[in-house]
Parts: sequence; C-alpha cells; structure tokens
Amino acid sequence: MSTVRDLRVVVEADGGSRGNPGPAGYGAVVRDPASGDVLLERAGALGATTNNVAEYSGLIAGLRAAAELGATRVDVRMDSKLVVEQMSGRWQIKNPGLRPLAAEAATLVDGFSSVTFDWIPRERNKLADALANRAMDEAAGKPVRDVIEPEAKAPPRSWAPPSLEAATRLILVRHGETALTKQGRYSGRGDVPLCDEGEAQAMAAAGRVAGISRDVAAVVSSPLRRCTRTAEHIAAELGNVTVTVMPELIECDFGDWEGLTFGEVRDRWPGELDKWLGSTSVAPPGGESFQAVSKRIRGALATLQSAYPSSVVVVVSHVSPIKLILRDALAASDTFLHRLFLDAAGVSTVDMWPDGGIAVRSVNETAHLR
Repeated sequence: MSTVRDLRVVVEADGGSRGNPGPAGYGAVVRDPASGDVLLERAGALGATTNNVAEYSGLIAGLRAAAELGATRVDVRMDSKLVVEQMSGRWQIKNPGLRPLAAEAATLVDGFSSVTFDWIPRERNKLADALANRAMDEAAGKPVRDVIEPEAKAPPRSWAPPSLEAATRLILVRHGETALTKQGRYSGRGDVPLCDEGEAQAMAAAGRVAGISRDVAAVVSSPLRRCTRTAEHIAAELGNVTVTVMPELIECDFGDWEGLTFGEVRDRWPGELDKWLGSTSVAPPGGESFQAVSKRIRGALATLQSAYPSSVVVVVSHVSPIKLILRDALAASDTFLHRLFLDAAGVSTVDMWPDGGIAVRSVNETAHLR
C-alpha cells in the first residue's frame, strides 16, 4: 500500500503585460510528456502589473495544476529567460517585488521529487502565450478571443454533475475526540486513545459513511489508535471490509509543541509560531512542516487512486492530512489551512478521476453528531 506512483508531466507557462506595467495575465498548460496531450489548463487576469510578475504567476499556476494531478516529476518550459535562470539558481533575484513570487514557486517545487527548468522559444510556447493573451484581454475589458489552438482544445466544460465512471471516491473521516482534542491541544504523533465521547462520535461517523455508500472497497487508516479505533467502528458498520493501516496518513509531527495549546505555544515560541503560520515550509521546533506532510499525503492518494479505480475508499486520518487533501482538491491557497475547521468525526467526500479531474462533494459533515 505504500508504493508511490511516479507521474511525470510537462508544464508550459507564460505571462505578459500590456504597458509593463499594464493590464496583465498569465497562462499555463500541463501536458503528458509522451503524447503531448493537454491534461490541464490555467489562465487568469492580474490587473495592472509587470511582465515578470505575470510570468511568475504563470509558473505558480502551472506548478499548482501539476500538483493537482498528483505529479511527482515536473519539467517546466518557459520562454522567460529571467524566470528560468532565477528558478534554476543561476541569476540573483534583484527585484524585491519578485522575491515573494519566487519563494512561493520554490515552495511548490519542494513538493515534487524533481523539477527541471528549461528555456524554449516563444513559438514553442504558443498555447500558454495564447492563454495569457486571453487573460490580458479580460484584464483590459476587451472581447475575449478564441485563443486555444484547435488541436489543443480542452474538453468542453459543463455545470452538469460529472459521471462517477472511473472515479475513486474518497470518504475522508477525522478520528473521534480524545482528551487532547477537548482541551484544544496540539495532538500529533502522541498515540492518545479516543475518549468516551470520541467512541460515540466514531460510531456515529460509521453510520454516516454507510449512508454515503455500503459498497466500500477499502478502509485505510493512520496507524495511531484514535484513527484505527474510528476505522474499526466504520468497518464493523459496513461488515464487509477490514482496516488497513497506511503509515503515510499519520498526523503532522508537532515536535516540541505536542500536547500544548495555541496560547502556550504563542507564549513560549512567538517568533517560531509566526513563521509556521506564514509558510508551509516551516516546521515546529523538532517537528514536521505541512509541506512534508503534503508530499507524503499526495503519494498516498496516488497509491489509493491506482489501487482502487472506480471504487469507494474510506480514509481515516487527522486534521492536517485531511485539510491538505481538501486544499489541493479545491485549488486553494495555503491560507485555507488556517481558515478551515474540521470537527472530530467530521466527514468529507472527494471524487478523483484518472485524468486529474476532482470534485469535492462535501466538507466537514457533522449532522450525524447531533
């Protein structure tokens, strides 16, 4: 269960500004390296800014799209010599306005096993350039042109509910309450059991899972007792599956903050806490960064999707892993992690397709707990 699927993609990205600074936009394309098929497209208007900001924005959008697909290796191709050289570490970033964007891109890069950067001429970056120009038209208030090359057109979009054919449905369940949960304390690798209320919550969550689907192919769990016990209640309710422990689903290691409240951490580590809240690449003292958690969680999802196509899988885990799954599924920023609240024994549902499509069906259902 712990084998991680190796998925390589090509990201082509571009950005531009009419006026430099002026109405700006970016475009990014994720391609299959073997066939050249377009897997995902991203484009957006930025308002009035510079070419370089727009180019970095295209890179960031492309890397985020690659992460959505569960890519492990990425080959980035851009016609911006500046971005390619700076991200490769050969040129210094002298413009202070570009440093936050370069840092954001570097954080995304760290989420993959390998990333390469190559310069290509503009004529080989036509689709990303066309998407950026369409976004610039939008920024300037002009009629939007059909800029997609006929041979690279994306599948038509629709508001109709997607078919579940070939989808892997993940029913994400946070474990029931523990003594630390009640007290609002950081609970990472400490193997605390469910309290009496947590046992009741786990049984209620089992009923909700069965209400979503009784045709479950697997129940997988973090190795910690609060999760395995919750998973056992679910498996017992379903009656036709056993619990499989998946080590990658374990909670973030909070290091020296384990067992402390937010207020206690603020009093003792104010600087370290601010840095941790400001970047997913920062770990608590002696602990693990959200970026590291995200990397193993993406590997776990790739494994599950490969092992259980067209199936329903129940994933019993913790706050941090489930938040990171939902962040990626919703293509949200890292700020999302500190704004989403997940209740003990809350249930969320996500569908994942082999082509990278994702649909979030529900987030933090708790009606079964009332």
